[in-house]
Amino acid sequence: MEDYLRVGVISSTHGLKGEVKVFSTTDDIERFQSLKYCILDTGREYLELEVEGVKFFKQFAILKFKGFDKIEQMEKYKGKDLLVKREDAVELGEGEFFITDLIGCKVIKEDGTKIGELADVLKTGANDVFEVKTLEGKQLLLPYIDECVKNIDLEKGEITVYLMPGLAD
Repeated sequence: MEDYLRVGVISSTHGLKGEVKVFSTTDDIERFQSLKYCILDTGREYLELEVEGVKFFKQFAILKFKGFDKIEQMEKYKGKDLLVKREDAVELGEGEFFITDLIGCKVIKEDGTKIGELADVLKTGANDVFEVKTLEGKQLLLPYIDECVKNIDLEKGEITVYLMPGLAD
């Protein structure tokens, strides 16, 4: 399991006083309201940053970090990930999972036949879609709905699915 979870990506600077626009990679952009610290992945190192201020603009969170008071200090971090430690992550409800924990799980049919491996989870708005890389190397898209995804067992690293007619054709 990953020790760090991505909560956003710095998309651009905002204003002249060191604020940045952050594209949220979580289900709830409001989670930034309670964020006290986050980790900036610079590509070479992790920098722990104290969140000094949060506001929202359209689909972005605007963050201000303590000690970063000029636009020039933040420009070099465009496109960089913001992370939180797993222990600081939001609590998950029943039937909720972190995507990073699902990727790489074996995907099997109800009879135990292996289909492939989960490669990604796509956010579509209506429901998430599991992108499965099949044993033949093809892509299979499965809706994350109760009729299709029957069980997720992270301890075994398995996702049990029912292939509804027409999905695997």
